[in-house]
Amino acid sequence: MSFLQRIFRRPDYRSDVTQFIDQLKAQKPDMEAKQRAGRAIWWDKHLDREAIAEWKDARVPQKPYVYGDDPRQRR
Repeated sequence: MSFLQRIFRRPDYRSDVTQFIDQLKAQKPDMEAKQRAGRAIWWDKHLDREAIAEWKDARVPQKPYVYGDDPRQRR
C-alpha cells in the first residue's frame, strides 16, 4: 500500500446492526444452531409432489359467491 493510500485510508466501517449481531453471537454462540433447528421444524420439509398433485386434482371449485342461494335450486 502506497504512502498516500495509508494516509487517506478510512477505518473499516461496521454498521450498528452488524456490531449488534456480532455482539449477540458472541454472547449466545448456540443461537445459530437453534435457528437451524427451528427452520428444520417449520420450513425444511420433504414434499410429496405426487400427493400434492392428487390433492389439487381432487379439489372442488368454489362458487363465486359462497353465501348466496343458487337460483337454479329454488322451486
